[in-house]
Amino acid sequence: MPKQIKGQTYYRTTEACNMAGISKATLFRWIKEGIMEDVGRKDRNGWRLFNEKYIAKIKAEATRVDRG
Repeated sequence: MPKQIKGQTYYRTTEACNMAGISKATLFRWIKEGIMEDVGRKDRNGWRLFNEKYIAKIKAEATRVDRG
């Protein structure tokens, strides 16, 4: 369930991954490998919170095609 913080909507990891069409394992691998930067916002339980701008970045990475 999305959270509202100061008028901004944030999503937890599972919700963000579902919206982007990737698994949580893929997202965490991308963060670990430096492909995606880790989010700066977490709730009081330490769970990552993703805004729609960050989710758009995840989607872009998920659909990126290497042309090398």
